[in-house]
Amino acid sequence: MCVITSRLLLVWAIVGLLAATSLRAGPPLTDAEAAAIKAPALDYIEGWYSGDAARMERALHPDLAKRIPRVDPQTGKTHVDHLGALQLVQFTRAGYGTQVPPDQRQEDITILDAYANIAVVKVVSAAYVDYLQVAKVDDRWVIVNVLWVFKSPDKA
Repeated sequence: MCVITSRLLLVWAIVGLLAATSLRAGPPLTDAEAAAIKAPALDYIEGWYSGDAARMERALHPDLAKRIPRVDPQTGKTHVDHLGALQLVQFTRAGYGTQVPPDQRQEDITILDAYANIAVVKVVSAAYVDYLQVAKVDDRWVIVNVLWVFKSPDKA
């Protein structure tokens, strides 16, 4: 009985793993669709590195919410810090991203999922990992939400 249960569990684990790695919410993207979804992510990270506030602004929906969970070292409690589109554009204009030397810049962009007029895009940069929620608004893809963390060397 134990051998049968173990084998059955193994079979179900394999089926679950295959389903999780092969299914997407929507049909495969065309090259043009993928490029359109990646465009705001490129504007976001390249605008950040170049200090191009107009490019950053183009990438963002005006109601953007950019959030990071942080642990307070004194209390051990996690809180969530928030930035809006205006603040992010101002930080870009101030040139915070330009402080990263060009030879250390990274901009790995991966579409994790897409369905209809929404998608989730992962951006790995020199110092951050960002998960972007993008939406097609008035025939243009823009970033609506960002959940991000500082990149840890041991979790690249």
